[in-house]
Amino acid sequence: MTASPGAALRRAILLWGAGDLALGDRGAALGWLLAEAIGLVLVVLAAMSLANTTWYLLPFLLGAGFIGLWGYQAVRAFRRAERRQGAIGPTPRGSPAAAMAWLTLPILLWGTGFWLIGAEGTSPSAVLDRFVGDWPSLQEPRAGWDPAFATDAGELQQAASAALAELAVQCRAGELNTDCGQAPVNLLRDVRVSLSGETAESATAVAELVDYVKHPTSVLWVLQGTELVPVSRQVLLRLELRAAPVPLLGLELGARRWQIVSASAAPSAP
Repeated sequence: MTASPGAALRRAILLWGAGDLALGDRGAALGWLLAEAIGLVLVVLAAMSLANTTWYLLPFLLGAGFIGLWGYQAVRAFRRAERRQGAIGPTPRGSPAAAMAWLTLPILLWGTGFWLIGAEGTSPSAVLDRFVGDWPSLQEPRAGWDPAFATDAGELQQAASAALAELAVQCRAGELNTDCGQAPVNLLRDVRVSLSGETAESATAVAELVDYVKHPTSVLWVLQGTELVPVSRQVLLRLELRAAPVPLLGLELGARRWQIVSASAAPSAP
């Protein structure tokens, strides 16, 4: 039993080991099929457990290695089929290069999709970036807000909503930017979220309403100019973050996930 190089390649791309099966090598085909199943399980488990931890690179590299091994077994089946033919003939219709191009799809999907869902709990800055992105939506009516990056979503929602309500009051009083009432995100235009303290396992973040004040500056003590410097007007929100251990298959190997563990709205300005 044999197959042309192109046919062996196309089958191997569709299913690991299918190219070897087309060449009559059932042992190799079964081995590659088992390797595909084990590889998929490892990648899925690693991505579910570690994609949003400090070990986020491990699942990404495992996924990249899985795709690389996918291409290797397909090329291997193609080369074996060529050797059995004894010579490389003219390029057939539906060339092997076109078949290999299909592997660019999983490469693109993994290379871009992973970063859309992963690395969101790898550092305090990553957690704060996600929080700021979700913060404006708290004014929109919906059934609950349960971010995975907070240990107590209810506390975080209550504190963040109170801070937004304070900004809305100042907006109606004309103390914010002129278009602050047009959209919730506009309320945060003059809000700065910054880390005020960070260690290997904990961090503190503060959301402040700032004014931008012009300060004189000079270049080489000759050219005079001005720069805008943010000056804190009011503290709106305080957040406490912790790096919690994340076990892999029940074992704590050192991976950690940053989360917001405490949130409190600052008292309203008099």
